[in-house]
Amino acid sequence: VVSSLGKGVLSASVGVLLERSGYRVTCMKLDPYINVDPGTMSPSEHGEVYVTEDGAETDLDLGHYERFLSVKMHKANSVTSGQVYAEVIRKERRGDYLGATVQVIPHITDHIQQSIEQVGEQYDVTLVEVGGTVGDIESLPFLEAIRQMRIRHGSSKVMYVHLTLLPYIQTAGELKTKPTQHSVKELRSIGIQPDVLVCRSDREISAAGRKKIGLFTNLVPECVVSLPDVASIYSVPEVLAKQSFMDLIVKHTGLVPQPLDIAPWVDLVAREAAVSRSIKIALVGKYSGVGDAYKSLREACRHAGIGLDVKIELVFVDAEQLSAEILENKLSEVSALIVPGGFGPRGAEGKMRAIRYARESGLPFLGICFGMQLAVIEFCRSVLGLDANSTEIDSDCNDPVVCLINELQASGSDEKKGGTMRLGSIEDTLLVDSKIFAAYQAEKISERHRHRYEVNPKYIDLMQAQGMRVTGRSVEGDYVDVVELKDHPWFVACQCHPEFGSRPLQPHPLFVALVQAALQREV
Repeated sequence: VVSSLGKGVLSASVGVLLERSGYRVTCMKLDPYINVDPGTMSPSEHGEVYVTEDGAETDLDLGHYERFLSVKMHKANSVTSGQVYAEVIRKERRGDYLGATVQVIPHITDHIQQSIEQVGEQYDVTLVEVGGTVGDIESLPFLEAIRQMRIRHGSSKVMYVHLTLLPYIQTAGELKTKPTQHSVKELRSIGIQPDVLVCRSDREISAAGRKKIGLFTNLVPECVVSLPDVASIYSVPEVLAKQSFMDLIVKHTGLVPQPLDIAPWVDLVAREAAVSRSIKIALVGKYSGVGDAYKSLREACRHAGIGLDVKIELVFVDAEQLSAEILENKLSEVSALIVPGGFGPRGAEGKMRAIRYARESGLPFLGICFGMQLAVIEFCRSVLGLDANSTEIDSDCNDPVVCLINELQASGSDEKKGGTMRLGSIEDTLLVDSKIFAAYQAEKISERHRHRYEVNPKYIDLMQAQGMRVTGRSVEGDYVDVVELKDHPWFVACQCHPEFGSRPLQPHPLFVALVQAALQREV
């Protein structure tokens, strides 16, 4: 009906029910946009780019899948129209279709179905989320593909769950079912009858409301599931379980019923609700007005807070508007600072002003990806007195302390663009006498990366002599992946994206360490 209803959270939550019942489960996302992947899309428009271990740049919903489930997502779990059409056209140019007229049906729809089947080969259940909204032109090939899946595999092997909206009209004092009725009517017009309706609203649906919706959508009331607004998205599995959602799945698919145990999730929600203290952590970025732009980062802080029995209040600070006065007002009220990843010069100076404040005031600091590079630049400017910059920001700077990978590999080359991106899971070696080792309690770590620029090794000796230590290097290539300040309570900056590895039931150690340092500052 509309976007942002929570299809990703619903898919992940259904996955929790299946996984906690003993089934092998995976999820995948079908996105109708023509982009091959979200890698070049602005976070302000599409939200964060979530990176998988195998280096795929994907939709943020894959982050929901990984946070809720124990299974890892891969490139194959994210399919876009751009990927599908590119592959079909590639096959046509190669002559794979033997002179046939290549069409949306069957060639595009067949490719979509094959993608789903390949992902699900090793699992009992594959949850497939179709992006967009019913009625969108660009979504039609995906909807047609899943319609054909039932013919291809049989009714019991394919189950349709439709997420829809029930708006509450304040003046009338009631929930309105017409948007849901029309959405289902649109689906049925292309041959898809939903087996279950999940109705999003700001309140519970009455028994009479379920009966009415079922009557107009050709469903029994038990198959109309209420999903009201909740305080925590991690309570959605419990909301579904209380309405016997697993029974609906078992009844339709013929899966063998197994005991459902979601006690860890119920306990998680209870612990989060019982937290009595809070701390503020500043996040200085250029997408501060878009919550989804830093979705995994927000969740990672939240996970650490739950683990340490403290509520994390993230204070978003716009790096582009960070004057000296705003800087003092905002950062004097927080217990820690995070400068996240990003690309391009916009907001870079504001981020470095915030980093300098943390460095000089002893405020616990975590720099991530671009945030680490800016920490290096700020230190080289303020402490070493260099005319330092990144070639991403100023290609003609006198001291390129951060530069492209290919500039490191072939210094003196005239090529200024197109460096090889380090993307996906990368292994690092840590110094045992470092704060990051204390957090991980491991000498070797593996985290996900997404960047083209690196710390220039020519400046490392100068940096280390003045107190900025290199405490983590990549096993392959010996790149600088972690820096710390020697004489600072907690100042750690890493080239990786640790937020992608945090889980609600397993908080990431680096965020736990940051929150512990913030709590120590409060004492």
